[in-house]
Amino acid sequence: MSYFTTIFINVVLPILILMGVGALMQKKFSFQLGQISTLITYCFMPAAIFINVYQTRFEAQLFGQLVLYLGLFTVSLMIFGSLLAKVLKLNRGEAATLKNSISLMNSNNYGLPVSQLVFSTNPLGVSIQIIIIVLQNLLTYTYGLYNLLSASKSALGILKSLMKLPIIHALILGLVFVLLDLQLPAFALIPLEQLSNGFIGLALILLGAQLSGIKIKSFHRVITWSLIGRLIAGPAFAFGFIWLLGIDGVLAQSLFIASAFPTSRNTATIAFEYNVEPDLTAQVVLYTTLLSSITVTIVIYLSMVLF
Repeated sequence: MSYFTTIFINVVLPILILMGVGALMQKKFSFQLGQISTLITYCFMPAAIFINVYQTRFEAQLFGQLVLYLGLFTVSLMIFGSLLAKVLKLNRGEAATLKNSISLMNSNNYGLPVSQLVFSTNPLGVSIQIIIIVLQNLLTYTYGLYNLLSASKSALGILKSLMKLPIIHALILGLVFVLLDLQLPAFALIPLEQLSNGFIGLALILLGAQLSGIKIKSFHRVITWSLIGRLIAGPAFAFGFIWLLGIDGVLAQSLFIASAFPTSRNTATIAFEYNVEPDLTAQVVLYTTLLSSITVTIVIYLSMVLF
């Protein structure tokens, strides 16, 4: 069995199976997905984020490379999406969908489980993904909303939105424990680890349940370019900046893999909330998620070979 096949079977296939379970369960029982999403957002995900930060130690040089890379990578995707929307002469709603689909990745309930599976023996890889999650949430509720509404929120409004996110609290608390070299007692550590371990399965089941409700309509050209921008251009930009900055090892692997994740499901949520091409955005999320099973497998393989 080739290494490529091994990666697909051991990393990507388990994700697809859990998503399939979620889709089938939702079709049969019609769960209230909002309540499950709240449970993940306020309980399972913060625990997973805290545990991974708590168990990892960053070197100053590594952190500096990470910040510089994320700045270059994020801005390049924004520029690429904007230029592409202009070249295609899309209307405002279609342009917003395209730009968000390229720049905003599903780092939460897709990316974090992938990282936990790939870097199961190296917490550093998962901790890097957590930092990317925080950045992506910041972009979603600033850049993403700006694209949809063509008007940015106030600085105070952005700050209030961010401080309401439990993942921010978990990240800050984890950093406090790391910086002060504090140790959790067993009675607190054990339940947090159990919640963290349960995050992967529940998050992927929820994602499958959410995708099962998306209606497939005609294949819009925005979908095609979103697939190219998110699943092909994203990893291409990532590889270029990783090579340019001389990043290697686990940091390079984690960043390269993260660049291949599908479009964030949150883009569909905010598009629906503000009624800006909600059906088109939902289809982009569905198609990028399905095809990412191929591209993510390829990128994981390349990350292990190249770095």
